Amino acid sequence: MINKVNKILITGGAGYIGSHVAEKLIKTKCKIVIVDNLQRGSRKLINKKTHFIKADIRNTKKLRQIILKKKIDTIIHLASFASVAESQKFKKRYYLNNVIGTQKLLQACKNTNIKNFIYSSSCSIYGNVKGKVSETKKPNPKSYYAFTKYKSENLIKIFSKKYKFKYVILRYFNVAGASNSGKIGEIGNRNDRLIKNLAIQFFKNNAKINIHGTNYKTKDGTCIRDYIHVSDIADIHDMCVDYLNKNFKSNTFNCGYEKGYSVLEISKIFKKLKNNTIIKFGKRRPGDVGQVFANSSKFKKIFKWRPKYNDIKKILNSSIKWEKKLNHL
Repeated sequence: MINKVNKILITGGAGYIGSHVAEKLIKTKCKIVIVDNLQRGSRKLINKKTHFIKADIRNTKKLRQIILKKKIDTIIHLASFASVAESQKFKKRYYLNNVIGTQKLLQACKNTNIKNFIYSSSCSIYGNVKGKVSETKKPNPKSYYAFTKYKSENLIKIFSKKYKFKYVILRYFNVAGASNSGKIGEIGNRNDRLIKNLAIQFFKNNAKINIHGTNYKTKDGTCIRDYIHVSDIADIHDMCVDYLNKNFKSNTFNCGYEKGYSVLEISKIFKKLKNNTIIKFGKRRPGDVGQVFANSSKFKKIFKWRPKYNDIKKILNSSIKWEKKLNHL
């Protein structure tokens, strides 16, 4: 819980995770400014209690003006392209947006009141690992998306020393689900978002699940992922703002439930909800890793964190509920 009134800039605040973070922080009476170019975000997800500015994070001059005018002291950087498969095809696009975008944003912090910087990184930087992975594991990016995240982490560490701000890097595992408020959730239809796509399929007469790869070195041959509810992710950001306010050192944390589910396991859970679902098996996607799930003991110890939504069925059901509202079904 945040004790002081922070003036927070959220990049990508019109996106899926950013909108949930904004919804949480508004309740703490923080003053929130959202910057989003709406290339992938949506006005539908912008909280009316925030101040929205349409801008690109690569426009250093514009970002600097916003930071100074709004007297921003904390940045939560969520603006990012985030598809493993897409990143393999459009590497330049991902580098310009994710890496150069982060660099330009950091340059905008020079000689400002920025004290805290929270960055949304990804578990994908670890590559393919067996068992739970901790923050001490040396990154081994297997996709271009993962590379851009790791590169951005390093930029933040360099600029934090240069401009004297503290940071928290949050390595998200697979974020899914939707807010219990029913006001926000994930918009769009990406093939690499399993839970989102299951929610879409739930309302189709002929539901289909495509499983990419059956020959991974896992218990059933399909990919294993650690899914975390987006509302728990929002709570984590709230706690990290408070952490930095209390002058604790810069840090990096895994954000996951420490439990892995295979794609086939989740597909079978979904099939129980919609028994006429057809499961199809296909080839691996470029850049996908076999398994990755979190060791979150560091975060749990420091924050005494107990997740509120640690249930794969709750995550899936909240996504289905949001999809129903989104499409007026």
